[in-house]
Amino acid sequence: TLMRRVLGEKAPAPTNASGQMDMFGQKSEELVTESIAEAQQEAIPAIMGNIENTPHFYHLIDSADSRQSLLSYLLKQNEVCFDTETTSVNAYEADLVGLAFSYVAGEAYYVPMPSDPAKAKAVIQEFLPFFQSEEILKIGQNLKYDVLVLKKYDIEVKGKIFDTMIAHYLLEPDTRHNMDFLAEQYLNYHPVSIETLIGKKGKNQGNMQEVPIEKVKEYAAEDADITLQLKYVFAEALKEQGLEKLYDEVEAPLIEVLAQIEYDGVKVDTDTLAQLSEELELDSRSLEKEIYATAGESFNIASPKQLGDILFNKLKLIDKPKKTKSGQYATGEEILSRLANEHDIARQILDFRELQKLKSTYVDALPSLISRTDGRIHTSYNQAVAATGRLSSTNPNLQNIPIRTAKGRAIRKAFVPRSEQYTILAADYSQIELRIMAAFAKDESMIAAFREGRDIHATTASKVFKVGLEEVTDEMRRKAKTANFGIIYGISAFGLSQRLNIPRKEAGDIIEAYFQEFPAVKQYMDDVIQQAREKEYVETLMGRRRYLRDINSRNATLRGFAERNAINAPIQGSAADIIKLAMIKIQQWMQAEGLQSR
Repeated sequence: TLMRRVLGEKAPAPTNASGQMDMFGQKSEELVTESIAEAQQEAIPAIMGNIENTPHFYHLIDSADSRQSLLSYLLKQNEVCFDTETTSVNAYEADLVGLAFSYVAGEAYYVPMPSDPAKAKAVIQEFLPFFQSEEILKIGQNLKYDVLVLKKYDIEVKGKIFDTMIAHYLLEPDTRHNMDFLAEQYLNYHPVSIETLIGKKGKNQGNMQEVPIEKVKEYAAEDADITLQLKYVFAEALKEQGLEKLYDEVEAPLIEVLAQIEYDGVKVDTDTLAQLSEELELDSRSLEKEIYATAGESFNIASPKQLGDILFNKLKLIDKPKKTKSGQYATGEEILSRLANEHDIARQILDFRELQKLKSTYVDALPSLISRTDGRIHTSYNQAVAATGRLSSTNPNLQNIPIRTAKGRAIRKAFVPRSEQYTILAADYSQIELRIMAAFAKDESMIAAFREGRDIHATTASKVFKVGLEEVTDEMRRKAKTANFGIIYGISAFGLSQRLNIPRKEAGDIIEAYFQEFPAVKQYMDDVIQQAREKEYVETLMGRRRYLRDINSRNATLRGFAERNAINAPIQGSAADIIKLAMIKIQQWMQAEGLQSR
């Protein structure tokens, strides 16, 4: 964008991909492409475009005849952008308000839906031939949401899809991917804000059914139009950066897989959760009394200030305690974990916090997220959040329910099969990241340990501590395990000493012994950092990129962080790619076999 503004570089004018006439009998060139092209032949002006100052043709399609006419034009296209307007950001609970379509830049069509669900379903079914066409590329922004909404209306979106949010995520994994940001960044255009229609977020926010149809038409049509224009930009960029294979084989097919998982949801046993809530409450109270007894007085455990005073002023657990920016004593998990082995009160507080978190975040919160429609929880799997390529989960986060404690594991018992006919099966890769590291580094001894099915952590301990496999103690294995995973993250002697609660010299000796025994791993790490310095990015097996803009920084802290990312990102990202491919292939296999499994 800067280049175009300053140097006046010419941007290609968007064209109608199929060369079709538009549904009002004018060729796209005669409509807006000329005016857009003219504007783009000059340097993009400093004034940002918006719906008021940009030529556009947005049409309301509100009769059976005009819907049939629109459908006939949609079916003649090679690619069409579509967007759903709904009553909620929660796709599973949302009702459809309207549909917008665009296949020529600057022009779009809005189809409002009747408020009666049965009538709305009848209208949307008219567009079934378009959604089921295998030939037409469907374009959208965050298409998983639209696919999910349409599933409720018995519409399956078939054929290839192009999701501008996911495409941008592959191109720039560390930035934002929402449509307003992308439009401003790549098109120098400021779209209409949803808040101008339904108000700011909060309990008083309205919904799209209450907005005058003319305003909804302009807003929805603009969304489809701008997303279509973003597609032109991102499709070219994916090709230039060699990311088409990753998009076509991993990210695009995964959208349908995730939509199906979210749509199916998971059943939760509320009786189990209610019982667990009571147990956690009793355990918390019991721990609270223990903490007060150890401290010699009662205080507000949730107050960092009061807790800091007790631990460091009264009990004097550390000579020189760390302080936060506000001048209070630091009482975070990292500090307490270091003190837990020597001081009962630190361990008690950590346990108390764990119980409180389990109760508030999971046990008491999960029942409120159960859908009234089918009695299941429908989480959201986010494909465009973690820069490494991993998925994340929200509302609720089902990916990191704690398992280190018995109470944490008990929460998982509340997730049950949907009926007597089903059972839950768990499958996972064993030590996938270490296997990938062994393969990348071509380390013969590590590869041999995996091939022979040996315990990789015990094998590492045996080599690092120079003892026979049968002589490895639990403590040795624990240290080797931490080293194994720490090495993947480019851990330093200081970092390892913190994690294992051992002197820095001992941690340094472990790392040195590790690299002596696994020299290929050390060579791989050095090579990766060197390549990253030259390219300023690293890649996974599938070509997923992680940009490392600080890899050549003069600031040692920033550079060190980038170097650790350089080592870790290809390993963690390749693991994510492999898991995603497995999800896609398992889903395709289950569908091909006609299985009832989900």
